[in-house]
Amino acid sequence: MNEQNIDTAPAAPVKAELGPPASPAQPSARGARTRPQHAGPFVEARDGALLFYRDWGAGKPVLFLSGWALSSDMWGYQMIDLVDNGLRCVAYDRRGHGRSSDPGRGYEYDTLADDLAAVLEQLDLREVTLVGHSMSGGEIARYLSRHGDRRIARVAFLAPTTPMILRAADNPDGIDRHLIEHVRAAMRADYPRWLDDNTPPFFVDETSPATREWVRSLMLQCSMKAVIDCNRAMAEADFRDELRRIRVPTLVLQGDRDASAPLALTGQKTAALVPGSRLVVYEGAPHGLFVTHRERLSRDLLAFTRS
Repeated sequence: MNEQNIDTAPAAPVKAELGPPASPAQPSARGARTRPQHAGPFVEARDGALLFYRDWGAGKPVLFLSGWALSSDMWGYQMIDLVDNGLRCVAYDRRGHGRSSDPGRGYEYDTLADDLAAVLEQLDLREVTLVGHSMSGGEIARYLSRHGDRRIARVAFLAPTTPMILRAADNPDGIDRHLIEHVRAAMRADYPRWLDDNTPPFFVDETSPATREWVRSLMLQCSMKAVIDCNRAMAEADFRDELRRIRVPTLVLQGDRDASAPLALTGQKTAALVPGSRLVVYEGAPHGLFVTHRERLSRDLLAFTRS
C-alpha cells in the first residue's frame, strides 16, 4: 500500500499500518470501555480502552509500535528473530486497530502517547528499545515529550512520517492540504478499493501475492473512525521541536523507494533533527520494508539493541 495513498496524499505518498492485544482487565465503571470480542491479554488505557498486546521471550525489552492502520501482527518476523536472540519482544494494537477496543475517540497523538505510557507502566518495562513504523514514530516523539525517557534506552524510527507532512511556509516541500484531503475522501468513499489501488508501491516486485493480501487484511481490521482520525492526526502534526529534544540513542531506517513517506521529507529530516542520531538508507526498499527487507531489518534492530 502506498503511503501517499494510504496515509496522506497521492503524488507525494505517505503510508499505512496495523496491530494486536494485552492481559485481562477487570470490568470497570468507565463508560468509555468497549470490550473486544477476542481474548486478552490487555492493558487498560486511562479512559478504559483495552489495548491488546503480545509479550514474547525474556531479556532486554523491545517494544514495537505499528504503522497507520496496521496491527501488532505486522511485527511477527522481527519479533521472532529477536526473541530467538535472547530479547523480550512486546507489541500492542493501537486503539481501534486489530484486537484492541474501539472507543471512537482518542485517535490523536496526545492520547496515543498516553496509551504507550500505559503499556510501559502496566508491564513495568524498563531500559526499553522503542521501535516505531510510519505513523508511530510520532507516538514515540510525543511520548518522550509528555512522559520523559526514564524507561527508554534507545529509539528506532522505521520509515517514519515525522517530522512534518503538511506543506507550510516553513515546510515548503510538504504535501499540499488539498491533496491530503483528496486522499482522505477516497478512503471514506471506498477504503478497500483505495487499499487495492495503493498496494503496489508498498512492496517490491518479488513480494508474494499472499504477503500482499496478508498486509491488506491487517489494514482492513482497522475501524474506519481510526483510519480517518489517525490519518488526519498524522498529516497535520509537527514534531520538529520534539525531535530536537530527544536525548536517547536514535536510529532511523528507511528505504529510498518509500512512496508513502518519501525519504527526503521524512527520514532524512528526522535524523537531522534528533541530536546524534544515525540514518541508514535501504537501497530499493519501499514503505513496507518490515516484510520486503525483513532479514536485514532484524539484523539491524538486533545490533542496535546491543549497542
